[in-house]
Amino acid sequence: MRELVLGGTRVADDTGCYVIAEVGNNHQGSLAKAKELILAAKECGVDAVKLQKRDNRTLFTSALYDQPYENENSFGPTYGAHREALEFGRDEWQELLAYAADLNLPLFATAFDETSADFLAELDTPVFKVASADIVNTPLLRHIAAHGKPIVLSTGGATLDDIDRAVAAILPLNSQLCVLQCTAAYPVEVEELNLAVITTLRERYPEVVIGLSDHQNGISMALVAYMLGARVIEKHFTLNHAAKGTDHAFSLMPEGMRKLVRDLRRVPDALGDGVKRRLPSEDGPLVKMGKKLVAARALDAGRVLEPGDLVAKSPADGGLAPYELDGLVGGRLVRALAADETIAHVDVGPAA
Repeated sequence: MRELVLGGTRVADDTGCYVIAEVGNNHQGSLAKAKELILAAKECGVDAVKLQKRDNRTLFTSALYDQPYENENSFGPTYGAHREALEFGRDEWQELLAYAADLNLPLFATAFDETSADFLAELDTPVFKVASADIVNTPLLRHIAAHGKPIVLSTGGATLDDIDRAVAAILPLNSQLCVLQCTAAYPVEVEELNLAVITTLRERYPEVVIGLSDHQNGISMALVAYMLGARVIEKHFTLNHAAKGTDHAFSLMPEGMRKLVRDLRRVPDALGDGVKRRLPSEDGPLVKMGKKLVAARALDAGRVLEPGDLVAKSPADGGLAPYELDGLVGGRLVRALAADETIAHVDVGPAA
């Protein structure tokens, strides 16, 4: 049975959807903005919030770290300075984890390197996220798996061989794995979501929970993903589409996130039990719009009923349903009927 526990919540085929609000770097390096985003995500009803963690000096080559990075989304004159401006240190992370804990909201992060993974493990964050670009980074995958925390693995840009290799690297060390279908485009066009891969992954890894990292700027495709078997949905989250940074434009605002969570929570109830039955809530409309068999005109007792003697008219407040008509034609009326009078089985006897 595919099953894992994320932040204290059981996730499996028979559960609702676990929704992760991906804040990423939308906090812009501000502790106050990060708290504001965490609180807003909690109010939207998400199951967890995710940030990102990098050790920039070891993650990037010197050439990339020192590369000029001056554009409308830059927080520093070089790429390294830009990335450093977006990082939280130990004290800030401890404060954010305590803040999220007070809200009873799990907080974790994508670990982009081994140093960051160790940093997050020391802080006892409940889950590790692995970015799409690291699905081919088996040394990092093994390092993260060895920490023994549940892993959520994105698969953007990957082939099935890449995913097979990653799963084979993780599972011998850690069985707590969720694999997310993902297209590593920001945003992704609907035509490139390839949601059918969710079915492919479920069939290929029957013991692994499957989900969707959704970079599309709407909410409806996540509902489709749930119907296909995704039980974890990750969506980027912001408070301002026009804020500085590349992710804000396609991230969900609180209204969108609230609707997404609401609709995903409704899906299991909407699916029902698969037994087709008439429900009490349908009685009123079906009586008003339904039909019963009545006399088309005044009919004398003893008349042998012919086609056209009985008609179907609303409301369906008793009497016989129209499908009974064929069994009545050819029978003899036991009593007279007035026009529009309801007919019953006892009103009709054999013709002979």
